[in-house]
Amino acid sequence: MSETIVSNPSHARLAWIAGVGASAGLGAALARRFAHEGFSVAVTGRSHERLAIVVDEIRAAGGQAHAFPGDVTSERDLNAIAQQLTAHGTLEVAIFNAAGATRAPTLELSAEQFEAAWRVTTLGGFLFARAALAPLLAAGRGSLLFTGATAALRGRPPFAAFASAKAGLRSLTQSLAREFGPRNIHVAHVVVDGGIDGERLRTSAPQRVAERGPDGLLNPDEIADAYWHLHQQGRTAWSQEIDLRPFNESF
Repeated sequence: MSETIVSNPSHARLAWIAGVGASAGLGAALARRFAHEGFSVAVTGRSHERLAIVVDEIRAAGGQAHAFPGDVTSERDLNAIAQQLTAHGTLEVAIFNAAGATRAPTLELSAEQFEAAWRVTTLGGFLFARAALAPLLAAGRGSLLFTGATAALRGRPPFAAFASAKAGLRSLTQSLAREFGPRNIHVAHVVVDGGIDGERLRTSAPQRVAERGPDGLLNPDEIADAYWHLHQQGRTAWSQEIDLRPFNESF
């Protein structure tokens, strides 16, 4: 990776990724991908420790990264982070990767669990979009990208909370695309159709990892490539939604 030397931080191209956790996860892979392309990367998540690991990895590879811990369900947190970003560059890419992965049979699903999934996934996406849109619109261009899931397209048990929240997020992205596309903001929704080969799945369901076999799970770095290509699309041929799945995933 070639190093980018920025003498004036205000001239740096900035990517903000919310929903960054483990180093072996999609959020971190997205941060590494955009840092590799010369972006100064701002990473947001709830764990100070995990963000520090991702930031250190990017800097060790010659990139620029900054940790901004926060809660995506907090309008105050996200607005404060958006204001702080101006000291680190001009926001060009904003990616919402957070989700409330609630799993329970419907009759065992509490109202609190259902609402929590909506708060992280749908309300969080809305609050993040509002915080990011101000600097994107001020710059006159940019990409606003969202991580979706198969559940956004079809709900099934035991994912009633997760599916409804992801479907709400998908509809939100369509509304945002129709409103802000004409203002030169590329809004896109990425349907991740399958398990991601990251720390969460390998820890919680190692048997599923074994069952899927070689290349049977989505590689986080290859997912991140797709986000980079979305950002690179010319505005005469923007995608509003793409779907990604392993070669052996049924659909």
